Amino acid sequence: MKWQIGKIKVTRIQEVVFPEFSDVIPAVTKELVKEIKWLFPHFVTADGHLSLSIHSLIVETPTHKLVVDTCIGDGRDRMPMEGMHMLSTNYMRDMQSEGYQPEDIDFVLCTHLHVDHVGWNTRLVDGKWVPTFPNAKYIMDKKDLDFWGSIDADTDIDFMQVQRQVFEDSLMPVINAGLAQPVDAPSIICEGVRLISTPGHTPGHVSVVLESEGQTGLITGDFIHHPIQFHDPALVSPFDVDNEMAIETRRRIFGEYADTPTLIIGTHFAGPTAGTLVTENGTYRLKV
Repeated sequence: MKWQIGKIKVTRIQEVVFPEFSDVIPAVTKELVKEIKWLFPHFVTADGHLSLSIHSLIVETPTHKLVVDTCIGDGRDRMPMEGMHMLSTNYMRDMQSEGYQPEDIDFVLCTHLHVDHVGWNTRLVDGKWVPTFPNAKYIMDKKDLDFWGSIDADTDIDFMQVQRQVFEDSLMPVINAGLAQPVDAPSIICEGVRLISTPGHTPGHVSVVLESEGQTGLITGDFIHHPIQFHDPALVSPFDVDNEMAIETRRRIFGEYADTPTLIIGTHFAGPTAGTLVTENGTYRLKV
């Protein structure tokens, strides 16, 4: 799947799809889903489950090649998150079939440092995790790096234990190689690509704005997990570290981009993945 924003090309590299992942927003019921007709058939199942996609977005400008978020990654111990444990996917082959070699990538943009966004930062070579994109600068917000790098070794929270492992195998090899470049958003990455601060899901969460020839795109990251949150920005995820800030961020960004031609590209949106945001009946809808 590809989109064109002026002279910027965006290509989706899908790693895995979870047709039913309603746990991402536990308050959502099948009854609520079925009331929101525009969610069908792309973003939910016929019986009302939320669908989620895990994918990277390759951004190619006239001068640079960037990867936004690097999914879960193959061959990683992610228990007790069984659906992400020891994957074996076509991710890298699919990227190469689109004409992108790991050595070609200039920047890896991490919207945040969760398990399903940084996995392919590294790959296993001769039993050692090494940077997948050896010529890239890995951009991440300083607040996220500090937060996820300081998880208590004695934590008894399963997700935090997984995140400690993620930091060891998907971030430390990049840091040790001198490829990590922490930034304070907002930050300009290269011509046509910049980061904006969208906190709440994590302390340093960022989204990616693309601008070329008068056209604009927004790669969301996880300030929004699913299009149903356009309908109700107050729907929260247990994976958000600050629910109130996440709600505030959604309302601010929706208000800024609704009824504009900006292409909204969802980092976890299944199906067509992208569309424009329009106001409708006092709330918002993704028009695909």
